[in-house]
Amino acid sequence: MSYAIIRNENYKMGQLGLIYRHNERKNTNYSNKDINKQNSIKNYSIKSINTSYQKAFKNLKEQYNLKGQIKKVSNVMCELIITSDKNFFESIGEFETKRYFETAYKFVANYNNLGEEFIVSAKVHLDESTPHLHIVFIPVVHTTDKKGKPINKIACSEFWKGRESYNILQDRFYKYITASGFNLERGNTKENEHIPIKQLKKITSYEVQEMFKETNHLEKETITNDIETIRKDYKKVIHKFNTLANRYTRVKNIVEETIYKAENIQNKNSQLERENRFLKNEIVQLKNYIDKTFDYVSILFNFSKDRLKKLVHTFINSLDNNKNK
Repeated sequence: MSYAIIRNENYKMGQLGLIYRHNERKNTNYSNKDINKQNSIKNYSIKSINTSYQKAFKNLKEQYNLKGQIKKVSNVMCELIITSDKNFFESIGEFETKRYFETAYKFVANYNNLGEEFIVSAKVHLDESTPHLHIVFIPVVHTTDKKGKPINKIACSEFWKGRESYNILQDRFYKYITASGFNLERGNTKENEHIPIKQLKKITSYEVQEMFKETNHLEKETITNDIETIRKDYKKVIHKFNTLANRYTRVKNIVEETIYKAENIQNKNSQLERENRFLKNEIVQLKNYIDKTFDYVSILFNFSKDRLKKLVHTFINSLDNNKNK
């Protein structure tokens, strides 16, 4: 059975350039080898964008007079990645795949009373192993100010309010998408058992993106003779190195655990295949033995082999019928 998969990631202003280049395929080369650049022409937009995510954010903020304090550490945009598994999309075909993503887009536009105007971009990628949709939006909440006047406010923490906010997202998306005629099961928010870790990484590349974002600015060399400045930069580099080391360990543990599970499953499958071959050989030998027994008895008692088989068959059926009574 296939699953309805929806995942969210929050981004700060300094991170928008990376996801823009990835989603809109502005890069020349990609570390994700799963991307087939020849198929990128098949990608399409449900909502297109003709500028960068940073400029789109500033334009919408001014246009709709969006409130909220924006700091360097503030999450200013969210990205929902919506997909299922490859078999599901192959089974429903091109037309229904397009309807699946259009239905998901409508769900997001109305989720938490967001409004389609605050969706910056909605891009369907068909150039990777599994089709998926990237929806990037500004987390706007419709509230009131201290005087009770209605305002639109950029507030990621309020849009995703509470520990169960992502569970609620999963529940509502599952109900909406199945009500629209798609035969899927609810995605698992705690464990990604419904989709392989490797495949999920190919779709989202979250860990790779995070590592790239953290190291991107370190490539800029600081030229100075000031000891204090060098000391501060050194501390920053050490801090970033420790952060990346921790992330590497986490990814490494996930990969090792996945490989261990896969090897166990493979070993079990191999054992079952060996047992299955053994049982098939046993059945063939048993059939030959029974057939030879019929030959021997029919010759011994000068009795028709076919008639003997019918008598034995009738006798066995009568025993089974007596057991069932």
